[in-house]
Amino acid sequence: MTALPTSTQKKLGLVIDLDICVGCHACAVNCKEWNTGGHMAPLTDQNPYGAKQRGVWFNRIHSYEVTPVDGGSGRTVHFPKSCLHCENAACVTVCPTGASFKREEDGIVLVDESKCIGCKLCSWACPYGAREYDDDAGVMKKCTLCIDRIYNENMDEVDRVPACVSTCPASARHYGDFADPNSDVSRLTKERGGYDLMPEMGYKPTNKYLPPRAARNTAENSEWPSELEATPGADQPLLRWVDMFLSR
Repeated sequence: MTALPTSTQKKLGLVIDLDICVGCHACAVNCKEWNTGGHMAPLTDQNPYGAKQRGVWFNRIHSYEVTPVDGGSGRTVHFPKSCLHCENAACVTVCPTGASFKREEDGIVLVDESKCIGCKLCSWACPYGAREYDDDAGVMKKCTLCIDRIYNENMDEVDRVPACVSTCPASARHYGDFADPNSDVSRLTKERGGYDLMPEMGYKPTNKYLPPRAARNTAENSEWPSELEATPGADQPLLRWVDMFLSR
């Protein structure tokens, strides 16, 4: 079986803010677009317009209707999920050929297709469903954290981030080094109570999630008036609200 490095020089990963993710799937689409011609290319699709389509997607978005356990208004939470680049990556330790490995220099988990025999042990070991089997090539594929972008010196430094991060219209995704306590991802995780996905499994995922904030639209905790007050000269409720907002 494949061994994990005892430590890594960096811990590159993502912070995903569930409070502001709008579920637009822009991250998934741009991920597919970039990686179809990137390091793990191609990301094949089988019968993409049929009833039983199959394909390789490194980033998927799930949406859930959530109701607080103590009552109150429910909300929709959009939950993006890709490889979490775990410190104790089970997908690596079960690999019989060394195809799955974790890089010592940055902690990124990758697959060497030349060694992969398509046994799918890694996909069975991963509790997060982050492994993707390519039916055409007969090998496993996965998120690479866009190593062909983040280390590409031909790109402007501002663009050297994963494709999913670069395209998020709500800035719900953040990329950085968790080994640096002063990085944006470390700071966000500390300030917002970022958490691991399924910590009880002991795999120590690098990627963190920021929890949704408490809703502020109830009469008890809202700072806005429950009813719009009349404003002289404004005949429409929307205009009255805008006037009230700009006057604060």
